[in-house]
Amino acid sequence: QVQLVESGGGLVQPGGSLTLACAASRSISSISTMGWYRQPPGKQRELVATITGGDTTNYPDSVKGRFTISRDNAKNRMYLQLNGLNPEDTAVYYCYAQYLFRGYWGQGTQVTVSS
Repeated sequence: QVQLVESGGGLVQPGGSLTLACAASRSISSISTMGWYRQPPGKQRELVATITGGDTTNYPDSVKGRFTISRDNAKNRMYLQLNGLNPEDTAVYYCYAQYLFRGYWGQGTQVTVSS
């Protein structure tokens, strides 16, 4: 099993930045794929970024160039750097890990972009 805990969400003004962190309960060096998803108010959960064990990353066009995913195997943590935030980025952001053919989710952290 893998337990995931997100942190770093909050209220930020348009154009601002945040760094989200995801702490895992076990070594992430054995986790093949990790990622971030988000669920805007009244909408379905959507992919934000993924990263493999070999540090290959993937982003949808909506966040490409603004968001950066990374992982620190030594600290068992994954990060999401969010830059150039706009109100459309307002959502609950979830950490995800795929381990031994099962998917695991964190409880989510709220990001609100508003002036």
